[in-house]
Amino acid sequence: MPLPKIATPTYELELPSTGQSIKYRPFLVKEEKVLVIALESEDNRQITTAIKAVLKSCILTKGVKVESLPTFDIEYLFLNIRGKSVGEELEVNVICPDDEKTTVPVIINLDEIEIQKNENHSNKIKVDSNIMMELKYPSLDEFIKNNFDFNDKNAMDQSFDLIAACIDKVYTEDEVWATADCTKKEVKEFLESMNSQQFKDIEAFFESMPKLSHIINVTNPKTKVESEVTLEGLASFFV
Repeated sequence: MPLPKIATPTYELELPSTGQSIKYRPFLVKEEKVLVIALESEDNRQITTAIKAVLKSCILTKGVKVESLPTFDIEYLFLNIRGKSVGEELEVNVICPDDEKTTVPVIINLDEIEIQKNENHSNKIKVDSNIMMELKYPSLDEFIKNNFDFNDKNAMDQSFDLIAACIDKVYTEDEVWATADCTKKEVKEFLESMNSQQFKDIEAFFESMPKLSHIINVTNPKTKVESEVTLEGLASFFV
């Protein structure tokens, strides 16, 4: 006689980017094993493959393309799935700001972590009086690279690669250039032709984009100084 099937609960949440309600389930032991092995490997390709596979398996709503979701949707989804899978409370180690060396363990309720949005955020950048640029949010691959990158790649190179990958199109009143039809060299040369202020306007897009964020108060056991600490991004909740 075969063993009984174990019922798996389902949950709902709204994607921060669109407000779409989707159903999901917790990840199973076999999927948790895949994640652990991938993270221990410190290999970006394995981590990317594992997270894609787990999210695709756990998202029950049809038509949701994991690869096309903004990074903050991915972070929010993954954190919620993790919470329903192994517990709503998570212990993280936080460095006290007053001495920047003392580490304090803090318990965080995952249900309290939310996506913070900036009212002034826009994906349209004015390059000059004629040229406009439209940016897209980083893909899942870029999310993995920026949260779990164990390589020694120069931070400036990483930032430049990220920006280049997120340019969706460039346009004027008369013409439109989709970067999907351009070579990486052409996009790189376009970025390198900008002045400092134009490049800063692009960087502002990433600085102001919606992000996973949570504020906590920590007290340094050595100095007794209480400080406010902001945790941002998925990686910060798994330090």
